[in-house]
Amino acid sequence: MNDEDRISKERTVKKRVYLETTIVSYLAARPSRDLIIAAHQELTREWWNERRDRFGLYISQFVLDEAGGGDVEAAQRRVALLAGVPKVPITDEAISLAGAVIHQDVIPPNAAGDALHVAVATVHQMDILLTWNCRHLANAEILGPLASCLRSLGFDPPIICTPAGLMGA
Repeated sequence: MNDEDRISKERTVKKRVYLETTIVSYLAARPSRDLIIAAHQELTREWWNERRDRFGLYISQFVLDEAGGGDVEAAQRRVALLAGVPKVPITDEAISLAGAVIHQDVIPPNAAGDALHVAVATVHQMDILLTWNCRHLANAEILGPLASCLRSLGFDPPIICTPAGLMGA
């Protein structure tokens, strides 16, 4: 079954989650001495090990490119964790949407990669964009304007949250 068939099938079965690069980065990182980061790492591992099978997970080539950068050993761990996760394409529509989000001053130009993650998840009608990026993505000050911007452009925005938001009841 190819990725497009898998996307269509899972659309009716499971909530579809676009994994932004910070998720796999927290999974693959050595334990942090910073208490907050260490807690985020642990929560991410808990979600990955106990909850991820409840969702259809997706990435883009952009996630793979980001995950493959930096320290060679850490990059290998990140890329290995993403093996088998279906990729959605980075379409012209997604690139255009990312530009529109930046142009409307919802996400700043220096965070164009974050705008692209949002656009890819939105264009492919993901239910959720999972991230630890709380500066430009999972940020209460940005979520409302971002959702309004996406709706004004004719799109239904995904829910943007951290793994804490997907731990279940």
